[in-house]
Amino acid sequence: MARPRLFETDAAIDKAMDLFWLQGYAATTPQELAGQMGIGKGSLYNTFGSKHDLFLRALRRYTEMRLEYLADLFAAPGPVGSRLETAMAVLAGVGEHRRGCVMVNAAAELGTVDDEVNRIADELFTRIEGIFRDAIEQGQQSGEFGADRPADSAAGQLLASVIGLSVLVKSGGRPEACATVVAGCVGGL
Repeated sequence: MARPRLFETDAAIDKAMDLFWLQGYAATTPQELAGQMGIGKGSLYNTFGSKHDLFLRALRRYTEMRLEYLADLFAAPGPVGSRLETAMAVLAGVGEHRRGCVMVNAAAELGTVDDEVNRIADELFTRIEGIFRDAIEQGQQSGEFGADRPADSAAGQLLASVIGLSVLVKSGGRPEACATVVAGCVGGL
């Protein structure tokens, strides 16, 4: 008879995601993961398969969390520009920490060797770009932004800026300088 699971799977994935985010995939050992998650190494493998399988689940969890955050943010009232600035800063980690974005980190570390990481990253980035496009179109319709620039290209530029800012944050970029970049990106709409 199998023993009952003594931990909450989502909470364990969140803890694993936090460790991967801090250290990266290659530098994180299964022993560290088990310790961070508060489970035995056997439970890690029995529940999640391999370290790689757990990493992919952590990336999917991160995707869910970010998309939920953006849905809530853009459903709230207020100027679109300030919500875009908030979204960009949060996604890049400006002023929050020096870890950047877990998805940008994963793509930078494993993008040339891991097609599944690329697929998950591309899915998140495509969805974020679509959310940005919809927000820009809303701002153009309300007159908050000029209508002379296609929303698609502006959204792509905001996404590329978030990715670049994430790298700056991870490498120790000053929060004030990063915030200035965010304001300049949205101000140019």
